[in-house]
Amino acid sequence: MANKITINWDKIQDIIEHYNSNPENLLMIMQDITNLYNYVPPEAIPLLKKKLNVKESLIYSVATFYKTISLEPRGKHIIHVCTGTACHILGAVKIMDAYKEELNIKEGQTTEDGLFSLEGVRCIGCCASGPVITVDKEIHGGLDRSKALNILELYKRSSERGEVERG
Repeated sequence: MANKITINWDKIQDIIEHYNSNPENLLMIMQDITNLYNYVPPEAIPLLKKKLNVKESLIYSVATFYKTISLEPRGKHIIHVCTGTACHILGAVKIMDAYKEELNIKEGQTTEDGLFSLEGVRCIGCCASGPVITVDKEIHGGLDRSKALNILELYKRSSERGEVERG
């Protein structure tokens, strides 16, 4: 990925302290770190281990169990394409294929410029509005290939206008 992040250790420390360094809050702490960077930087693992007094294996098991947490850098915008039954029947494969082609990446990858990550999810819970995607947790439904690509273009343009960077 083209954009290297700078870890703000004070913010990570503040997150841990917000949860009173309680190991029972590991998931929430990792989710808050993910909200900052769109992933949990591997450099943060030793700090979590030390401050929460937990085993490294627990941190990795939480990170790999929950799809919302990643240990790999993800794009500024995360696109989730619903591949559940209703969306699949209504054309989710065409939406996924359009994004793969337009972004020149495979499912689970991030664009070279670090702008987009593409992920399939089993169900977003908006079956009546399928096919459905989310971009940064914003839901878009009733899509076809053209509408899906228009949404992508909107996010590209908003990034070109200089949205505030994460971190």
